[in-house]
Amino acid sequence: MAKKQFKAESKRMLEMMINSIYTHKEIFLRELISNASDAMDKLYYKSLSENIGLSRGEFEINIVVDKDKRTITLTDNGIGMTKDELEQNLGIIAKSGSLQFKNDIAEDKNAEDLSVIGQFGVGFYSAFMVASKVEVMSKAHGSNEAYIWASSGVDGYTIESCQKETYGTQIILYIKENTDDEEYEDFLAEYKIRSLVGKYSDYIRYPIKMEVTKRVPKKHEHDNDHEHEHNPEFEEIREIETLNSMIPVWKKNKSELKDEDYNEFYKSKFHDYSDPLLHIHSKTEGTATYSALMYVPQKPPYDFYTKEYEKGLQLYSGGVMIMEKCGDLLPDYFSFVKGLVDSEDLSLNISREMLQHDRQLKVMGKAIERSIKNELKKLLANDREKYIEFWGAFGTQIKFGIYNSYGSAREMLQDLLMFYSSSEEKLVTLGEYVLRMKESQKEIYFASGASIVRINSLPQVESVKDKGFEILYLTENVDEFCIQMLNNYEEKHFKSIQSADLDIETEEEKKELKEKNKDNKALFDFIKEHLGDKVSTVRLSQKLKSHPVCIVSSGSLSVEMEKVLAAMPTDNHAKADKVLEINANHPIFDKLQFLFDNDKETLEVYSDILYNQALLIEGMDIDDPAKFVNKISEILAK
Repeated sequence: MAKKQFKAESKRMLEMMINSIYTHKEIFLRELISNASDAMDKLYYKSLSENIGLSRGEFEINIVVDKDKRTITLTDNGIGMTKDELEQNLGIIAKSGSLQFKNDIAEDKNAEDLSVIGQFGVGFYSAFMVASKVEVMSKAHGSNEAYIWASSGVDGYTIESCQKETYGTQIILYIKENTDDEEYEDFLAEYKIRSLVGKYSDYIRYPIKMEVTKRVPKKHEHDNDHEHEHNPEFEEIREIETLNSMIPVWKKNKSELKDEDYNEFYKSKFHDYSDPLLHIHSKTEGTATYSALMYVPQKPPYDFYTKEYEKGLQLYSGGVMIMEKCGDLLPDYFSFVKGLVDSEDLSLNISREMLQHDRQLKVMGKAIERSIKNELKKLLANDREKYIEFWGAFGTQIKFGIYNSYGSAREMLQDLLMFYSSSEEKLVTLGEYVLRMKESQKEIYFASGASIVRINSLPQVESVKDKGFEILYLTENVDEFCIQMLNNYEEKHFKSIQSADLDIETEEEKKELKEKNKDNKALFDFIKEHLGDKVSTVRLSQKLKSHPVCIVSSGSLSVEMEKVLAAMPTDNHAKADKVLEINANHPIFDKLQFLFDNDKETLEVYSDILYNQALLIEGMDIDDPAKFVNKISEILAK
């Protein structure tokens, strides 16, 4: 029979199909299985609408691999194709019979349980990425005639009548030989077919069957032959195996599932040995219609804080996996979430390997983001111990989310934050802190340091606690940057107790302090001149109790933030505007006054010691430790 030529446009598209549109050769199997599923959906719909009497359980897809002939054969018992339909569906590239069928049944209630996948009419041609020749033998349901369509690619195709006993379609792929640049042998291995079905088509609603080889213990005639129990012999047998699970967990009702079901699915699907901390199972209809099943792991993956880590949810369309990691569905601050989303309304590009970036995707992403936040808030309210476990694993990521978004994510994340409380001596939320605030308190007080122990040793903590104020302890590098981006919580601004303008003194204390600073201006000017640009100001303080001195910062950059920036690999290190404060009620102040009047040389030594002492208390490095020790020894020797 004469070979028919593809139209010029179709020929160019086929060349693109083989060389450009699909980036992964392995998806050919996904596309052919999806087409087979569509064909069975069409016949099932016909059975419902015309009362033919076929049940869903009668449909199946069969795969046969023949290594010797280098063929992969897929057979379905779907609706099949007539000669004209073979001509239209396979002879004209990008004409989708499935899309036409989907449009025709859009308003039919009988079709509500159908999940037609094809949209573009191009998936079939992905077979030519791995096959040098493709044969399609098909017999339409209700017809007595069968036809075979055959093609070796862009050279054209033939359609001839043939013998086929049953309705449906059989596709034979003649797999290419290996070349220096490409390998095709792997596609003829049973394990590879099983792997590809599990990866892309595990949730096709019809069984996908294949005859496989299995090694089993060899049976012996003598049941009491104990020797074989210790040294078993094996033999290979061939049996039919169903490769797909068919029913997605996420499409089941929550009432059908137990925690164990969710956990087992998570561990098998996402290769984790531990149960997840939390599962989120949601079904949404409306502007964005989708099912989602998401998990919060117990611990971050080993590469979570590396550039190699790739965030994203698995994306399915009608049970067929489209993307392994769809990063657009998760914001960075929820990048620890694992899971999947299944939607039949996605706007896919022609290869079904990527999404079109449209409004629908953004709507889905926002809805998923809200769902994750709401479930975390429920966990905090209902199982605090488990939430604290979550916070220990991923709290840093939440704080970075506020900082990296320049505060735009504050409404989404602020109620999830936790910090250690000086009064509760445990982790608390910002909401809990605000509920306990004193009636006269206008600000949320915090202190920064390397650890709770180090913060407790800060001179300022003593007096703030003595005033009855609760302090939040910020112990991570990101904490103060996060707080700055928040700016306030429920209209209560944040205030560092290490800042120069803490302002917790009474009016009487302020007045007394102002007078003392005025009376000792010459002393403080002398110390400032000696220390130079190490400090911007020297003054008395009422915020100290038992400690002689402290360093506080003036301006937006704190001492703690200076330490964090100094540790970064850059030469452009910003400096905090430091203020040296001296305890007005400490004996050291009397000593400084005496030295100013009688021994200014020793006063300079004292000034250096007190300044370095204040730095050490803040956890900062001093310029010359040896010189500092020598000056202490000099004072002790007097």
